[in-house]
Amino acid sequence: MFGCKCFYWNRVPDFLSPEPEPFSLPSPIPKWPQGQGFATRKICLGDLEVLQITKFESIWGCNELHEKKKGITFYKPAGIPYGFFSLGHYCQPNDQPLRGFVLVARDVTTPEPEAVYNCGMLIDLPALRKPLNYILVWSSDDLNENSHDGCGYFWLPQPPEGYRAMGYVVTNKPDKPALEEVRCVRADLTEICETYGLILKVDSTSPKFPFQIWNTRPCHRGMLGKGVSVGTFFCSSYWNPGEELNIACLKNLDPTLHAMPNLNQIHALIKNYGPTVFFHPDETYMPSSVPWFFKNGALLYRYDNLTGEAIDARGSNLPSGGKNDWKYWIDLPNDDQRSNIKHGNIESAELYAHVKPALGGTFTDIVMWVFCPFNGPSTLKIGLVNIALSKIGQHVGDWEHFTLRVSNFTGELWSVYFSQHSGGEWVDAYDLEFIEGNKPIVYSSKSGHASFPHPGNYIQGSSKLGIGVMNAAAQSNFYVDSSIKYQIIAAEYLGNGSVTEPCWLQYMREWGPIIEYDSRSELDKIISFLPLLLRFSVENIFDKLPMELYGEEGPTGPKEKDNWVGDEGCTKHSTTQIENYGNSN
Repeated sequence: MFGCKCFYWNRVPDFLSPEPEPFSLPSPIPKWPQGQGFATRKICLGDLEVLQITKFESIWGCNELHEKKKGITFYKPAGIPYGFFSLGHYCQPNDQPLRGFVLVARDVTTPEPEAVYNCGMLIDLPALRKPLNYILVWSSDDLNENSHDGCGYFWLPQPPEGYRAMGYVVTNKPDKPALEEVRCVRADLTEICETYGLILKVDSTSPKFPFQIWNTRPCHRGMLGKGVSVGTFFCSSYWNPGEELNIACLKNLDPTLHAMPNLNQIHALIKNYGPTVFFHPDETYMPSSVPWFFKNGALLYRYDNLTGEAIDARGSNLPSGGKNDWKYWIDLPNDDQRSNIKHGNIESAELYAHVKPALGGTFTDIVMWVFCPFNGPSTLKIGLVNIALSKIGQHVGDWEHFTLRVSNFTGELWSVYFSQHSGGEWVDAYDLEFIEGNKPIVYSSKSGHASFPHPGNYIQGSSKLGIGVMNAAAQSNFYVDSSIKYQIIAAEYLGNGSVTEPCWLQYMREWGPIIEYDSRSELDKIISFLPLLLRFSVENIFDKLPMELYGEEGPTGPKEKDNWVGDEGCTKHSTTQIENYGNSN
């Protein structure tokens, strides 16, 4: 249980876990090609100009006596340039490198931010104003009323009418913060935000003092979203999920997205950050380029013509546009060439990059698509036994991807999203493996080609019981260096004509046939050989596995995926219940 007896002010080193060290990429960030506002450290959002602060001054910290690695520290931004103002404080756990940011802002329209009236007449409201007051949301001495020293106090700025608070202020004394500490933002320059990733939960024997702290992000994200993450946190004792937060995020009202990289800068980013994708040493279903797949025998079928039509190398004779109407699909020929195509051609393989704005154009997402002609059957893990399934999980045409998220303030790689079947996970840069400078490593799982940040056997099911579908990931001599072998296939924000989209990208139908089979009977046979005590647990886990494992159906292409326009998975943790099972077999 947390309380003042377990909370210690971070200037008492004997009690606190060490504050985290700052993180930096393995190699210095290069000098990017010239162009617009990318990597200039400041971004104009319309009436506001914002700057990303990554240097902090610690205010207060806490940890549990017996688990000091679970400490957490709260910070205020340090080194704010003249004319810019803090919008709130930052916090993070101590068991990871110092790797975060908060935005500071300045009004680019009003020379005197506090001037609202001129000669008794109302003028345009400034973009930023000081709060009117602060409300004490919670303090750690609520759990021990006899102690005030070494405790933390959490304050919510009270904005003037027509303004929103952007974050909280933390102090180590019970006195209210100065009104100069932060600024509130005019409401039309903000968007609603939401919580994600619980940072801290303070439990108490008294229901009067529950307290939780979350990360925040814009509610509306993706390629078209205007919400800008401020980097602050949300905290509350009585907030219910689903309620609108009492703090907001910023909104980018500059339609030019001037901080996004130009084409030369995109190529430089990929050459500097393009991951090396390692395939498992026992992989038999390798990637290929899309033209190789077409030239080596892939056929187009339609519901009223089952003879199959050859597809030219560019895919120009594929039906384009619209939505998936299930009238067309791609399949392999029923001859000796079928087996050859299924195994791909890694020499021809290249990754296909879709570049798009993220978080209101303050970040750039480089989505790297990998194509494999065939997805192999799954491997089932039950305890120490691995069972290779005959059909479950296989299908023609496999599209997988991972996403590089780059800060438009500096051009620094911030995180990578690893797609894993029906979900995935965001991984911060400090938790990546790198090769040749700042190039992350991506491990592609055997047969299924899901992406992982580290080698190991990942269980889709229950790692605690050791039961589920196994995703084996390891380094080998089979790899594709995406910093060299890539093609930019789309970057809509650059405008028409900047990037020529390939013909096959406009094919919205399925890249493989639908084949239904009784996969449950295969699983039931396996269950029948298990001890009675295990059968119920295994059946429950099988019932929760993705439907894609129970039939053979080719996927639709990249443009039909939710993440083409939308944001990637919502949390830093897998949304598919994939857990690392270590290196056991």
